Amino acid sequence: MIPISDNIFFFTRRNPIIIYCLIGINIALFLWELKLELDGTLGNFINSWGVVPGQINTAFANALTGNSAAWIVVLMRLTSLIVGMFLHGSFSQILGNLIFLWVFGKTIESVLGYGKFLVFYLVSGILTGFVQILAEPSLTVPLIGANGTITAILGAYVFKFPKAKIDTILPILIVFIPVQLPAYFYLFWWFVQQISYGIGSLNIPGGVNPASNGYLAQFAGLFIGAALIKLLQRF
Repeated sequence: MIPISDNIFFFTRRNPIIIYCLIGINIALFLWELKLELDGTLGNFINSWGVVPGQINTAFANALTGNSAAWIVVLMRLTSLIVGMFLHGSFSQILGNLIFLWVFGKTIESVLGYGKFLVFYLVSGILTGFVQILAEPSLTVPLIGANGTITAILGAYVFKFPKAKIDTILPILIVFIPVQLPAYFYLFWWFVQQISYGIGSLNIPGGVNPASNGYLAQFAGLFIGAALIKLLQRF
């Protein structure tokens, strides 16, 4: 199933400027990853800027022993919570994330406005990253991708528009059948879609996003997204 658009209409729907910028940044960084893959340096880049729970917890442990210089390492490792959400490990992962970002994100941007939506996007990704670290603190394989943030957008969307319908294309062999599906169906489909994110994987030594507790913890984004949109709308 490929979502195309929703049936939510606003009298003054905002031009999704933040969505355009986020899509552009994701594509630009993915093209950079392809260049690094050709150079043979992609593995080092991903290990440096992906979320590696084991490295972050080690840095925290060193800092808490009284080593003031170690806090610089902690800050550097924590930046991966932001950078990592803009990196992707496969063509299928970035394509799936950007489709969901476009279909569901532009409505949430219209609801929140430009500034609040950008805050929503970044904070939901950071909080989901922390949940992943807590879920598997010793994981040494990088976690990358906007999966957690997209999950939060889905959670916010279904919380705000539980009765919304999504225009969808159902591909059957070479035939594409248009159908309408309830928004909450995509909560289920998002889980299923994760299985296909290994298609078109980049050559990253050691791999990324293992099927572990740390990776699966991204689904905490559903609750984070619902809570964040409620909180931001109060302000």
